[in-house]
Order: sequence, then structure tokens, then C-alpha cells
Amino acid sequence: MFDAIARLATRHRRLVLIGAVLFFVVSGALGGGVAARLSSGGFDASDSPSFRARAVLDQQFGAGTPNVILLVGARQATVDDPAVAAAGRDLARRLAGERAGTDSVASVTSYWDLPAGNPLASSDHRQALILARFTNDDAALVDLSKRLVDEYTIGAAAAGSSVTVALGGNGPLFAEVNRTVERDLLRAELIAIPITLILLLFIFRGVVAALLPLAVGALAVVGTFLVLLVVNSFTPVSVFALNLTTAMGLGLAIDYSLFIVSRYREELAGHDPLTAVRRTVQTAGRTVAFSAGTVAASLLALLVFQLGFLRSFAYAGVAVSVLCGLFAVVVLPALLAVLGRRVDALPIGRRRRAAAVVAPGTGVWHRVAVFVMRRPVPVITGVLVVLLVLGAPSRNLRLGLPDDRVLPPSAASRQVHDAIRAHFPSEEAGAASVVLTDAGPKAARAGAVQSLATRLGRLDHVTRVDTEIGIFCGTTGSVAGVPCQPGALVVPAAASPALADRFDRPNATYLNVVPALEPLSAAGERFAGEVRRAVHDSGVPAVVGGPSATLVDAKDSLTGRIPLAVAIIAVITFVLLFLMFGSILVPVKALVLNVLSLSATFGAMVWMFQDGHGSSLLNFSATGSLSAVIPVLMFCVAFGLSMDYEVFLLSRIKEEHDHGADNVDAVAHGLERTGRIVTAAALLMSVIFLAFATSEVSFIKLFGVGLTLAVLLDAFVIRGTLVPAFMRLAGAANWWAPAPLRRLYERFGIHEHVELDPPAGIIPSDIAAPDRDRVGV
Repeated sequence: MFDAIARLATRHRRLVLIGAVLFFVVSGALGGGVAARLSSGGFDASDSPSFRARAVLDQQFGAGTPNVILLVGARQATVDDPAVAAAGRDLARRLAGERAGTDSVASVTSYWDLPAGNPLASSDHRQALILARFTNDDAALVDLSKRLVDEYTIGAAAAGSSVTVALGGNGPLFAEVNRTVERDLLRAELIAIPITLILLLFIFRGVVAALLPLAVGALAVVGTFLVLLVVNSFTPVSVFALNLTTAMGLGLAIDYSLFIVSRYREELAGHDPLTAVRRTVQTAGRTVAFSAGTVAASLLALLVFQLGFLRSFAYAGVAVSVLCGLFAVVVLPALLAVLGRRVDALPIGRRRRAAAVVAPGTGVWHRVAVFVMRRPVPVITGVLVVLLVLGAPSRNLRLGLPDDRVLPPSAASRQVHDAIRAHFPSEEAGAASVVLTDAGPKAARAGAVQSLATRLGRLDHVTRVDTEIGIFCGTTGSVAGVPCQPGALVVPAAASPALADRFDRPNATYLNVVPALEPLSAAGERFAGEVRRAVHDSGVPAVVGGPSATLVDAKDSLTGRIPLAVAIIAVITFVLLFLMFGSILVPVKALVLNVLSLSATFGAMVWMFQDGHGSSLLNFSATGSLSAVIPVLMFCVAFGLSMDYEVFLLSRIKEEHDHGADNVDAVAHGLERTGRIVTAAALLMSVIFLAFATSEVSFIKLFGVGLTLAVLLDAFVIRGTLVPAFMRLAGAANWWAPAPLRRLYERFGIHEHVELDPPAGIIPSDIAAPDRDRVGV
């Protein structure tokens, strides 16, 4: 197969390059504006009770969590001042007339439209809330919110108004996150691309060679934008998938191009350019193709999750890894065939001699391999201790969902929610919704509703329970400023006719349970659990929704499907590595070492981001948990990248072994030939991921820092020490497989064979015995 690809890349190289240019132009023209069409949500599980509750509320009641909040502040008096009240009512009327796309606002509730003493005023009555809900999809809501922020915001310095106005809620939050992500992408590219280019110039020692990875990366990134545009026409795709597209597109392009170009230069030492291209595709091209397959397999596992956020990263990750592999194996060889020996044109400084003409045993990585293999047990013991210490904090990992605190404290929408947390007695936007379907007519269900509301009102941290028959007191002991007994009916529906209109539908109703705690927190999870237990104990058939229930369901959905995702990754990785190397031990070792490396990464991330030890340095707000989707995403991405380096290293070790080298020489020479490439690729990849650590969105920052650490740990610690140490201890067992599996490998494995031509001055291993004194083991 790879011989056929090599013939295509050499015989039809100009057609291949013309096709690549056309692909780039079309993909850029169609997919360049994809960011504006993507979603900021996707954090709730589509098969969960909270999702079903939200759907019923939306479809039957036009109700749900408010997604636009106006924080109205009185400049000089209180919110009860006539001028402030008039301004507030005018704002509410204007908001009620807004439209998002083809839909009008579903509901608007303001402090001034409710009885005196209601909880929509701050404790000092200097601020009040207007809550609105639009029923549009995320994209329309974001577009509307951008306009609302521009038109409704009244700053403290504005003259001629008795109030200040700031906007929060999911709509303005999503809009600000979208703007922030776009700025972050631009900033990351402005940081990563120049630094990467400088490092590539240093590594390749030539301008032409250094530009090749960027060409492959550009093709893969714009191609993935087009893929995401197409996928988004069928199912919502998260805007955050663009971060992964850019980072992995550049990173994998650099990885694969380094491997291809380095092998091509090596082959040029003894062959003409077209023969060198053919031999490069048959060796390094085969490795790159399998590496892209392992990365894609790792990210494909994200599709088992029901969260749109993670599925979006699967679409982006699989597309970008496959495209990077395709362009590196087909387009890059065509470029090399056109360039020939001019790949070294425009040299920078004095280029090092090609690895093929450097005497074995003189490289840094050869010496590292020899050092490790002389003392494998002490090296393994020491490295394992370090990894276990780094991984220890991961035992305290706590998962949550992102809220406004993913933005920096200076963000306008974040400041609205900070003010609500600090100055308001209840979390109106954090209410739990208890939805009763098939409940019968209102008269028949009244007793069940009253009994359930009384039970819910007696739960800890409940301020009140709103129902179709009235408002019930919570354990905070007052409603509208009037002291009351928990669970008691305080405001009958007759005193507030709007309640019946809001909650009453034929055969259906719902209860709104308003808490006095942070909904997306450990306390919020306990609150959701208590509400669900109370509903279950009451015997009333109902489903519970709201932010806290969404958090619980998202975590349950994740943890319930993690074993399946891990199994998919493990099985596909095992099969691919077995087909490539014909060994049982090699895939098992790779899986175990990857888990060790990732546990150390997770431990460091818990210590920095969950416990907050890096908050001052990295400028983020620690919330006591990590966004539940990020560890899962990091695991899949980091696992795929670590297998990338594993395939690079083992393919060269296996090549040396298949050509007569014993276990020790194969490992030493393999690490010598690939160590520099792997570590250079890891450094370049870490620069790209570290650029995303400059993001103002905290979980993107976590993603960037975590993957930087994972890549560096894997390349320097795992591949540089543990792999040669374990392979030294395993000896001949490295390449062993039971007889049935050996026959399976001989029939279906990849066996394309290329003779290694020893360069001048090097004695082939099949002519003279290895110099055991030099190897020293």
C-alpha cells in the first residue's frame, strides 16, 4: 500500500500539489467563517432526566432557566425610588418586546412587577434584577445577546440616567466567551506560530525545510474547519473545538513532518531524491499513517459520551489527525519529490550532519539509552516514585461544570454573577424545576402539588417553592420579607393570578424550587440529590431539572461511559500496535506507561487548578473543582499524542531489530535515531499548547497547561527512560506473541520491507558482531 502511495507522490507529484492548493482554497473559502456558526453550550447530557425536564418546560410551558439577566443599579437612591422603579419597568417592557430570530422573548420578570420584599432585590436594595428567557438555539441567543449588551448596558460614567445596567445570564456569558475564544485563538496563533517557526529553523537549519510543517498544518486546519462546518449542519458543534483544531493541526503536522523530512534527509545520503522519497514513504510514511490512526482512535472514543461538547472534539480531533496523516504521507512526499536536494535550500547557520552519517554511539540519546539499560531497575524505581508523587493529588479530583467563573473577574458578565452571589439572598437562575407530566387536571392534582411543595420547602437551603396553587415558604424562613414556617403556603394563587398562568397546563404542571446556594457546586449537587429524593419519597411521578440537576446528570453520564471509552481506546490501540509490531508485550507496556504518565498530569492539574495553587500566576479563579469534560478530553488527546511518540520510537527500534540487531542495540540505535525527533516534536507541540494557556477562559487554560505537561512528561520521561528500561528487562519477550496471534500477524500485519543501507564508515551488524564493550550492557 505504501509503495503505491510513494509512486503516486513521485510520478504525479504536480497533480498532487495542484489538488492540495485547490483543497486549501475551497476549504478556506467555505470553512473560514465557521466560528460564527458554532455553539458555546453542549455541557448537558441529552439522555438525562434534567434534559427531559428542560425539554418539557420549553415545549409545554415556554419556561426554564433565565438566560438573560439585567442587573439594574440605583445611582443615588434605592431600587424602590420612583425614578429608578420607572426606569426598571421601562427596561422590562423593552426587553419583553425583543426578538431573537423568529421567536420573541418567552418571559420577563422584574423586581418591580412582583410584590414588595421579593428576592429580586439585593440585601441593601441598591440593585435589582430583571430576568428574561429566550427560547432560541445557542447561535441565535448569542447573536441577540451581543446586541442586547450593546444597547442595554449603562455604565457608571454614563450621564442622564438614574440607573446603571449590566447584563449576565447564559446568553451574554456565551457571547463573551465566544468573543474571548476568538481573541484567544488569534493571540495563541500570534504567539505559537512565530516561536514555532524560529524553533523549526533551528531544528531543520533551513528555511525551506522549516516551512514544510506549516504547509501541512495549514492544509489540515482549514480542511477541518470545512469538516466542522458540514457536521454543524447536522448536529451542533462547540466553538471550543476550534482550539483543538488549531493546536493539534499545527502540532501533528510538525510531528509528522519532522519524522518524514528527517528520514528523507537520511535516505538522501545514499539514494537519488525520488528513491529517497519512495523509501521514506515506505518507512516513515507507514509509521505516520499508523500514528495518525492511533490518535484518531483515541479521539473517536469521545463519541460514546452524550455531551455535545465532547462529541464536538471528537469531530474536530478525528478530522484533523486523519487529514494531518493524509497530507504528511501524500502531499509532503510530493513536495519533497519536487524539491529534491533543494529541501536544504536557504540554510540557517551550519546544518548538522544527517543522522545517517553519524557514527552509532555518539548521540546524546544513545548515551541516555545506554545509561538507562545499564541500570534499568533503579531507573524504573526512581521514575515511578516521581510519577506517583505527581499523581497523588488526582485522588482528590472533583468534577464540576463551567459557569461564569471561567471568565476573568474583569469580564462584564462575570461581574454580574459575582454581584448576585455576594448581594442577593437567593439564586433565582439556579432554581430546580420539578416537572409533573400526566398529572391529570388541576383540581385532581392539587393535593399532590401541595404535599410535594410542603416537602420541598422543608429542605435545607430552600428559600421558597413556586407552584400553580401558590408560593410556599422555604427553610430560610421568609418570603417577600414576611416571616413564615418552612413548607407553609404563604402566597395563595388567588393573591397572584400570574402563578396559575405560569404553572398550569392541561395534565401538566411544575414546581420551581429556589435555593440559597451556588447551583454549580458540591452544595448544589447535594441540593439536587435532596430534591430528587423528596420527589421519589412523595410518590409523585416527576423529573427534576435545573442547573444543579444538570451538573449531577452530566457527571453521571461521564462516569458511566468512561469505562466504555477507555475500553475502546485500549482495544483499538492494542490492535493497531499489534498489527504494526506483531507483539503482545509492546501494546500492553504502551498502555500501562501512558496511564502512569496521565495520572501524573492529572495530579498536577488538580494541585494547580482545582486547589488553586496556580491561580495567581495563571490569572484564573479556582472553584474547588475541574470542569468535568476537560479531564476526559485531556485523557483522550494526551493518550493519542503519547501513542504518537510511542509509534515513532518503536517503529525505528523494530526496524533495527528486524535487520539483525539484538534487543540492546535495537533499543539504543532506535532511541538514538528518533530521540532528537521525538523531543524536538514534543518541544514544538508544547509551545503550541502553552500558547493556549494564555487564554482568558480558565478551562482552555487548564487544557493548554495540562497537555503541555503531558507531552513533555511523555517525550522526556516515558520515552527517554521507562521505555528503554522496560525493553531491556523484557529482552526477547518484547517481540513475542502466541503462535495463533503470530500467524494472525503474519497474515494481516503490515510487513512492507525496506533494506537498510549502512552508510560509509559503519560496519553492518550482520558482518561484524556488535561492539558489546561500547554498548556496555
